[in-house]
Amino acid sequence: MQQLDVFNQGLIHFLQASPTPAHAVEVMRRQLQEAGFQELQEDQDWSLEPGQGYLVIRGGKSIVAWRQGLQEPQETGVRMLGAHTDSPCLKVKPKAEIFRNGCLQLGVEVYGGALLHPWFDRDLSLAGQVHYLDAQGQIQEALFDAREPLAIIPSLAIHLNREANKGVEANPQKHLPVILGQLNVSQNPLFAFRQWLASCLEAEGRQVTEVVDYDLSFYDVQPPAYVGLNKEYLASARLDNLLSCYVGMEALIACDQTQDATSLLICNDHEEVGSASALGAEGPFLESVLRRLTSGNEASYQKLISRSLMISCDNAHALHPNFADRHDENHGPKINAGPVIKINANQRYATSSETSALFDAWCRQAQVPCQRFVVRTDMGCGSTIGPLTSTRLGVRVVDVGVPQWAMHSIRETVGSQDPWYLARALVAFIQAARV
Repeated sequence: MQQLDVFNQGLIHFLQASPTPAHAVEVMRRQLQEAGFQELQEDQDWSLEPGQGYLVIRGGKSIVAWRQGLQEPQETGVRMLGAHTDSPCLKVKPKAEIFRNGCLQLGVEVYGGALLHPWFDRDLSLAGQVHYLDAQGQIQEALFDAREPLAIIPSLAIHLNREANKGVEANPQKHLPVILGQLNVSQNPLFAFRQWLASCLEAEGRQVTEVVDYDLSFYDVQPPAYVGLNKEYLASARLDNLLSCYVGMEALIACDQTQDATSLLICNDHEEVGSASALGAEGPFLESVLRRLTSGNEASYQKLISRSLMISCDNAHALHPNFADRHDENHGPKINAGPVIKINANQRYATSSETSALFDAWCRQAQVPCQRFVVRTDMGCGSTIGPLTSTRLGVRVVDVGVPQWAMHSIRETVGSQDPWYLARALVAFIQAARV
């Protein structure tokens, strides 16, 4: 249990330090480098040594990290783990300032399939990437995190909307602009958001001539926390899917430097909006790295793909006690009952009978319970990076994930034992003699 709590404390720290995909990748970069992984650049030549760990970052928001095996990758295949760094959120628009009824607001755009109502009445801060001109007129990039509560989206009082508890639609354009403060008519009523950003960066010691652009989103400042009489649950923002990023990273770091096979982790951005980008799973990032592992030799690359397998890790829908009828009666995953194999006959998940059986065997080897999820036949099914990766590369994939409640809410819940269960199963996969 002490080992479990240490693992969860690391997860809590990772979640707290990663309000955006760019921050998550930066934290992963630091932790991997502390574990001896070397950072490579895509625009440079690579010289890879057996047993050494490497990482490469694209766009600041997607990362591939791997431990080079002692044998050639095309001979053993690659043990791949996949996850995504992004979560549904509210992104600041380019021309964001709104001045109305004495209030200063910022316009936002909904990123991904967010549950909107949980964003109301939360203490919100702001974080992301900022690109600016320095004193020499060069474009520079900065990671920005205000950390303190800056904004709120207040609900309308029930006295002014008696139908509120009957399910009222939240209009993103009208109801989601965040409130930053009040405007005093005796003062200059104008507020330049980019100038404010510049002043924040200057306070950090940067020379900023002009903020040119940004990728910023709001987030809830409430920290992750254990919940339950016996700390059965862990509640936090961005569990979908930073939890899988952390678990995959820890499994990769834990793998033996004397492994024959190469083990790899990819964490893509843009999964929540379809993955169709240079940083997403539908893009070429993973393929380009794998091809470089075989020095561009096509026959070696094809051998690598045929001998490889990916575990696509993305959280699953746990059985909700108040809405049990939303699950197939035989396929309702329970919290703290182990990782979930996700199956869909229409290939919304890439799991096959073979890859399901393999993952089940690795769970047994790690002495970890295992569950299976199939969506109700009369309901639609979500998807993951699994089918996209399988389609693009032709590699075998099993889709799995930790069961969770309130997926895509600003505050989600998982079991406090399940991340540790998943980590143990992933280590068993990486250390398996064959896949």
